[in-house]
Amino acid sequence: MKKLLLVLCLALSIAAHAQRPHNIIIVTTDGFRWQDLFKGMDDTIAQQKRFNEGDSLGLIKKYGGATMQERREKIMPFFWNTIATKGQVYGNRLFGNNINTENPHWFSYPGYSEIFTGYVDERINSNDHPANPNTTVLGFFNAQPELKGKVFAFSAWEAFNRILNEKASGVPVTAAYDTLGFKNLTTNERLLNKLHQQSYRPWAEECYDVFTHFNAMETLKNRKPRVLYIAYGETDEWSHAGKYKSYLNAANQLDKWLEEIWNFVQSDPQYKNNTTLFITSDHGRGDVVKEKWTSHGDKIEGASQIWMAVMGPNTPALGEVKTPAQYYQKQYAQTIASLFGHAVCWNGCVLQLQFVGRAAIRFQLVSLGACGCCVLRISRSIAQHVAHLSK
Repeated sequence: MKKLLLVLCLALSIAAHAQRPHNIIIVTTDGFRWQDLFKGMDDTIAQQKRFNEGDSLGLIKKYGGATMQERREKIMPFFWNTIATKGQVYGNRLFGNNINTENPHWFSYPGYSEIFTGYVDERINSNDHPANPNTTVLGFFNAQPELKGKVFAFSAWEAFNRILNEKASGVPVTAAYDTLGFKNLTTNERLLNKLHQQSYRPWAEECYDVFTHFNAMETLKNRKPRVLYIAYGETDEWSHAGKYKSYLNAANQLDKWLEEIWNFVQSDPQYKNNTTLFITSDHGRGDVVKEKWTSHGDKIEGASQIWMAVMGPNTPALGEVKTPAQYYQKQYAQTIASLFGHAVCWNGCVLQLQFVGRAAIRFQLVSLGACGCCVLRISRSIAQHVAHLSK
C-alpha cells in the first residue's frame, strides 16, 4: 500500500464528469425553506390569520393543490418543470437526501461565508462581523488571469460588501442601496440608479429584490461577466415579518426571474449552452413548531436544513435526487470551483488518501482536511490523475 498526501478538494458528483463551462451564475434566496420548495404551500401556516395577511382564500387558490407536486409547481413552475428536469436538485429530506449547514449558527453571515469559502470559521458568529478574513471562491476566481474583472456580485442585503470582502477580493459588490458605479453607464443603468435612490426603503439594510435583479440583469447583458452572483433577500424579510403570502409571492417572483435569466442565457451567443446555473439558500427555518417558521438560528429546530439545485451543460440531468445522502453547505465552494476546472483548496485543505488499487482506480478517504470541504465521491478522471502521481 502506498500513501499519498495531496492538496486536493473533491467536488460533488454533479461536476465530476463535466467539461468546463465558461460561465456560471450563482443565485441565493435568503432563508427559503426546503419544506416549501419540495412540498409546496403549508396548509397549516396558510390558514392562520396572523400569517396569511387576511387572505387565506386567495393564498390557497394561488398556491394550494391536492398533491405536494401540484403545490410546489404553483410556487416555482420554472424550477420544477425546467431545472428539475434538465439539472439536479438536492435536499429533499423526505427521501433522506439531506443538506445541512456545518456552521452551528443557522443565520446569514456564517451561512454565506460557508457557501463561498468552503470553510466554517468559528470567528464568524454574528451578522455584524467585519470584513471576511477568508478567501472566497469569487475572490479566487477574480485572481485568475482569465477571469480577472469578469466577476460581479449583486445583493439585496448590505452585508455582502463584508461577506465577500469587496476591498480585498477586488470583486465589485453592488449591495442594498449601492448604485451602479461602472464607467460609461448605459441609459438603463442610469435610470436604475435614479429609481433606486428615490425608491421607498422598507428595511434599513436591505432593498427590494427587484432592484438587485434588474441591476444584475443589466450587467449580465452589457458587461458580460464570466461569474455572476445574485443574492435575493425578500424570502427572509417577509418570513421574519410573519407574512406567509408575501414570502411565497417572493419565491414565485424569484422563479420568474430564474426563467428570465435562463432565457437570456440561452439566447446569447456567449452564454448559450455554455453556462451553469447554481441555486441555493443560506439557512433554513422552523417547521416542527409551525409558529417558528418565521425564525431561524441555533435555537430553532431544523433551521440548519437547506437545499441546492444546479443546471448547465454537461451536468447530468439527474432531476430530483432521491438517493439517501448527507451533504454540507461547505462543499459548495469546491463544487463551484470545479466547474471551472479548479481542484485546489484556497483555505489550506489537505487530504490524506490511501492508494487501494491502480487497476480498480479506487481510493479510500483516510482523513478530511482542516476545512472539511470534501465529499466521498471521486471522479474517474481525478482518480486516474492521483494514480499517475502515486507511481
